[in-house]
Amino acid sequence: MDGAKNLTLKVIPSNVAMAFVRAFHYSGTVTHNSVIHFGAFVAGELHGVISLGQGIDKRKTIGLVAGTGWSEYLEINRMAFDDTLPPNSESRALAIMIRLLKKNAPHIKWLLSYADATQCGDGAIYRAAGFALTRITPNKSMYRLPDGTVVCKIVFEASFGKGNGNELKVRYGKVGQYASWTAQKYLTHIGAAPIPGFQLRYIKLLRGGLQLTCPVLPYSAIDEAKAGMYKGEKRTREARRQDHVVVATV
Repeated sequence: MDGAKNLTLKVIPSNVAMAFVRAFHYSGTVTHNSVIHFGAFVAGELHGVISLGQGIDKRKTIGLVAGTGWSEYLEINRMAFDDTLPPNSESRALAIMIRLLKKNAPHIKWLLSYADATQCGDGAIYRAAGFALTRITPNKSMYRLPDGTVVCKIVFEASFGKGNGNELKVRYGKVGQYASWTAQKYLTHIGAAPIPGFQLRYIKLLRGGLQLTCPVLPYSAIDEAKAGMYKGEKRTREARRQDHVVVATV
């Protein structure tokens, strides 16, 4: 396959993006609140998708950057790439996306994303693209269901809106007499097991003059918290560098 420098990015239809995400994202699920999908292409073939949309709990995150209007930031809610891409492709796609947003969506002031170290990694591509690390917390939201499916417990919250959350609640039986149960109570009831690990929050400011209202952590805090992980396994910084070398040049 051609090198990462031959990768191109363009907006693609939702149905195309969601089919790809279902096939290649570790969760096998999509988020229906995405408003834009970027496809990563090499030699005209789709090999990756980055989906952005409104956050699930926007009222808790909009204030992370002072003065943010309701539609002035986006959350990266899915990134999925197949295994055929050359090294550095993910970080190159992310860097190209940032450049396109700055040029074509000037109302978007910043981006939010979470790295799920319980299942994937600790956010190497975000660090390569200059995202600020703003929080490291034990991940108490990821569960493995009895059939082996991994889900975030928020999809079982009774207050969850339309879309993927309701689909999963119906699929796994959180309906009828169980509909009003909390996610925690229901997951315990069906024998779901929590998956240990960490969640890392990253923010990328796209405009000058913006001010974060939350602390910015040095990247070294990842190892200090023993939160360094790659594909769900604890790894030292040196080992992670050998596993997953990334660059953010366009």
